[in-house]
Amino acid sequence: MQMIDYRLITKKGEGTFSEVIKAQSVKTTQLVAIKCMKQIFQTIDQVLYFNSNIEIQALRKLQNHEHIIKLIEVLYDEPTGRLALVFELMEQNLYEHIKGRKIPLKQEKIRSYTYQLLKAIDFMHTNNIFHRDIKPENILLLGDHLKLADLGSCKGIYSKHPYTEYISTRWYRSPECLMTDGYYDSKMDIWGAGCVLFEITALFPLFPGSNELDQVHRIHNILGTPNPKVLDRFRKHATHMEINFPQKVGTGLENLIPNAPKDLVDLIKQMLIYDPEERITAKQALRHPYFKEIRDQEQQRLLETSLQSIKLLKKNDDSLMDEEQNTTQIIHKKTLFNQTNKVLQNSFKNKNLHLLDCVKLPTLTKKQADLKKAYGPAHFQTTKKKSIQYEYILYGKKANLGNFLNTLRHK
Repeated sequence: MQMIDYRLITKKGEGTFSEVIKAQSVKTTQLVAIKCMKQIFQTIDQVLYFNSNIEIQALRKLQNHEHIIKLIEVLYDEPTGRLALVFELMEQNLYEHIKGRKIPLKQEKIRSYTYQLLKAIDFMHTNNIFHRDIKPENILLLGDHLKLADLGSCKGIYSKHPYTEYISTRWYRSPECLMTDGYYDSKMDIWGAGCVLFEITALFPLFPGSNELDQVHRIHNILGTPNPKVLDRFRKHATHMEINFPQKVGTGLENLIPNAPKDLVDLIKQMLIYDPEERITAKQALRHPYFKEIRDQEQQRLLETSLQSIKLLKKNDDSLMDEEQNTTQIIHKKTLFNQTNKVLQNSFKNKNLHLLDCVKLPTLTKKQADLKKAYGPAHFQTTKKKSIQYEYILYGKKANLGNFLNTLRHK
């Protein structure tokens, strides 16, 4: 498709490298968000090596997750050199949702938003990708459903260091990203998510630094300075900043959000541990006591879904059994009987069964006088040899020939 296949409605936002436009598909009338890149591409090869291609590859790998934004298609207009990504349309971002609020969000919403965000981050990390720019503006809402967006800065977890230093938005940048020359990893996403959790609880940013050094000082003022061993490790990979901070005890998070539940404060603290090696992972955070209520609800829904599936399977089985019972009166005609099987043939006729084709019954010895017992449910008895059990296939299952009231097909 081309840009002419969409009717542009209004601009929704603009960043350094792109602008987002609300549009509508001419063919399907679906409302979408089109991310138009500002850079002009002379050839398609330039597109392939541009950062947006990293975003496209990551989105394709992460598609169909309920908390990752859905990429609908990629548009490249060769005459103008413009590149655009077409996404599903969401209502607003998390920053817009809390901007100007005077009344705090309900705890249920805070818990739900954070849980959904962590599920998105965990899915990315499980697929060996980390976002690198977790902030409220990149977290989108449709009603109360949350999706993580703007993967233009994402990186492979196992890619080679050093990374770009100034990649994430400063206020949500982790200490290892601030102080080293690009020696950080996926744990920076957890730090950013911790800052977001604080912000939607307090309705103001936790570390609104004016520059990198001010950002570090703001972190120290609240969390205190870290263990000297951590600073020593950072110092090995730092040339742009002198890491020589006097020891300081922070004021703590509790004073900033005095009405927050204790388990919420504990979760933020674990997400904002200075040492990335000690910082909680997304998977561990999802198992934190703060989310127990949501996990219990998920298990209840899973149980209800399982019970519904079992009932559906049972209903299908019952229908199949009814169908089998309706066809048990059908036996193949042209059945090959020998002289000693006449009584058995008559017993079928006496039951008003319709004989169709192709079942051959085993020959009975002359000494087997009682045919009903000879064709009993357990064994076919012989006079000279050991007991033999003849097996037949009954609707795909093994069955004794003795149960002759059922339809028989030779194995």
